[in-house]
Amino acid sequence: MTVEALLIGVDGATFTVLDPLMARGVMPFLAELTARGTRAPLRTVMPPLTPPGWTSMMTGKRPGQHGVFDFFQKESVDSEYFRFTNSQDIQAATIWSLASDYDKSVIALNFPLMFPPPAVKGCIVPGGWMPWRQLRLGCHPDGLFDRLKTLPSFNPRELSLDMTLEAKAIEGCPEEEYADWIELHIRREERWFEIASYLMREEPAELVGVMFDGVDKLQHLCWRFVDPACQPLDPSPWEARITALCERYFRRLDEIIAELVAMAGPDALTVVGSDHGFGPTFDVFYLNSWLAQQGYLAWADEASGGISVEAQIGFTQMTRHISDLDWKKTLAYVATPSSSGIHIVAQDPAGGPLPTETRARITDELAAALAEVRRPDNGKLLVSEIHTRVDAFAGPFEQYAPDISVIFDGGTAVSILRSEELIRGRPLAQGGHRWEGVFVASGPAVRRGAAIDEVSITDVAPLLLYALDLPVPDDMSGVIPAAVFEDGQMARRPARSVTTAAAAPIPMGEDGAVLFDDEDEATILSRLRALGYVE
Repeated sequence: MTVEALLIGVDGATFTVLDPLMARGVMPFLAELTARGTRAPLRTVMPPLTPPGWTSMMTGKRPGQHGVFDFFQKESVDSEYFRFTNSQDIQAATIWSLASDYDKSVIALNFPLMFPPPAVKGCIVPGGWMPWRQLRLGCHPDGLFDRLKTLPSFNPRELSLDMTLEAKAIEGCPEEEYADWIELHIRREERWFEIASYLMREEPAELVGVMFDGVDKLQHLCWRFVDPACQPLDPSPWEARITALCERYFRRLDEIIAELVAMAGPDALTVVGSDHGFGPTFDVFYLNSWLAQQGYLAWADEASGGISVEAQIGFTQMTRHISDLDWKKTLAYVATPSSSGIHIVAQDPAGGPLPTETRARITDELAAALAEVRRPDNGKLLVSEIHTRVDAFAGPFEQYAPDISVIFDGGTAVSILRSEELIRGRPLAQGGHRWEGVFVASGPAVRRGAAIDEVSITDVAPLLLYALDLPVPDDMSGVIPAAVFEDGQMARRPARSVTTAAAAPIPMGEDGAVLFDDEDEATILSRLRALGYVE
């Protein structure tokens, strides 16, 4: 069986980091692949975040169409109850299921929201946010986990989620632990490559996808060592060592990418893509505290009486900020710092459902007020973009999305915690998400050495389906980026489309089954907190 399409995911990759590494010979194969193919900035979706980003790449749809907005998901549109997002929240067909429907075999490794694993023709090994104790259950088909256990370096603790090995807080990580942390991620990428190469030999597939997430993690913690604009001018011996280790990670990743492309063969379309980009962040905006100052949020305390957190929210260890809010007086709140999204309550504190006209008025008021927020040090506007639910998340699942989503100038991070000071600087630059990721395509009929305009992340699914010679569902947001191909290619082999009937909502889980126990949830939370997604 011949590989027809190879997707290499590099979580959080940005040309800001990759271009200098390619130019200096740290990533020679990626430079070669780019030279013999086509590159473009890859525009991600709102919010620029791992779960909606990869889901949009896999489905060709935007969050309002596929239903994934964050690491956490509202249980219902009128509830403040949040739970962990999982594969059953993806309300759209993915490239893995679409290929399987046409009897194509697939291999999908380390992509998020793949647990419980979908029933595809081929192999799935989830990673990333998958608790290592449940990795056996996450592997598809049955028996795959036991086969992988025979591999020389197979280690579920390092493949999946084990905070004793992996989580290092972005703020306050001891210097003596940086080196081991970086080396861990080098090993993790090697372990994923070992699985990929084994399955490509033993379970050949037409569609192969492998996601490497160490790029995102290194950039969160080590941005000042990987971005040339932020690197120390006169590094200490320790700083020089960490910079060298980061380069070693990228050098080894480049070698792995080269081996995967070689295994796929010259007839495969290869796509290297990221779920979002990255850039520096120098300060933090306390968005819930701002809402409180504006009169839309009230903090709970003993004097105000508070309420039963369990009755209102559940999973209090996940959204602990909710326990700080007085829901009898709160109209708007931020549930997670990861989404930078403001939710307006469904129930009027005065009683009954919040009227539609009241929700619209609050939305307009908040958008106008946010547009006027300025930095205290230089008076510049803090917010660069404000998106309402309607314009950012149009689709059948838009009501699960935040009412307002905010993009900050200069990559300011969001905190959901209480603070008297609304904007606080950080002593050292850290990494934060940006709109533009990376896209590189190479293979038969792909233009050589071309740099094209921005490609949407939703265009990747149609492109991969085209490479598989499969029709593209007509309800996808994305389109085949024709500029990737040589002149005449689309005329020689025209794209095909297929009409897709609107699918019924996918059940949340069998009889509301809980997919993660308390220990799993605590583990996932610790990792998200370590990366700065929750506090």
